Amino acid sequence: MNNHPLNLALRFILEWAALAAIAAGTYQSFNAPWRLFMAIGIPLALAIMWAVFRVQGDPGPAPVAIPGWARLLLEGLLFGIALWMLYRMEYRLLFIFMLSMLLIHYLVSYDRILKILEHE
Repeated sequence: MNNHPLNLALRFILEWAALAAIAAGTYQSFNAPWRLFMAIGIPLALAIMWAVFRVQGDPGPAPVAIPGWARLLLEGLLFGIALWMLYRMEYRLLFIFMLSMLLIHYLVSYDRILKILEHE
C-alpha cells in the first residue's frame, strides 16, 4: 500500500503542511526583526535534512545513507515539531486533522516502515 498514488499524494501534502506549520510557528514565536529569516531558514534546513539523510533505496539512492531507525526518528522529529507548533498556535482542528492523517498514512505504510527498519 506504500506506493499507492493516493498514499504518496497524502505523504507529499503532509510533508509540505509540516514545513508550513513550522514556518508559521517559528514566525509567531519570535518578535525580533529577523523572525522572517528564522521562519524561512528553519523549515529550509529541515527540508534539506529530509532530502539528504535517507535510507538506501527509499525510493532511490540516498545522498547520505542512514539506518532505518534514524530515518524514522527524523520523520518523527519533523512531524512532531509541526504538530507541536500547530498546538502551540492554538490551531486545534488543524492539529487533530494532521495527527489523524499522519496516523492513517503510517498505518497504511506499514510495509515501508518494516522495509526501512531492515536497513541498519
